Amino acid sequence: MSKLMDIHQTTASNLIKSLVKIETVQIKKNEVDKRSVQFHLLPKGMQILEKVPGPFTGVLPFALSQLNSEVLKRLDLDLSKLLELIDSDEENAQIPLGGK
Repeated sequence: MSKLMDIHQTTASNLIKSLVKIETVQIKKNEVDKRSVQFHLLPKGMQILEKVPGPFTGVLPFALSQLNSEVLKRLDLDLSKLLELIDSDEENAQIPLGGK
């Protein structure tokens, strides 16, 4: 799961623990391999998922999906540099980047 989400294994484990705590998922250990677990969505989790918007669609997400990982990494680095120059932070998040 952590590989699919591109996060560290301990982060994924902590995320699942918090979902179990709020009763949105249930963990079941594999009978054969006790190291392996399965996650089952509970009704409360389904109610939350039904409110989640679908995946982004449009020309930008489509174009980004066509780029290889090397180009995406370079784009991420370049955009990070741009955000540093803009001095982006939570406080400035609502200030428009441009105007008329």
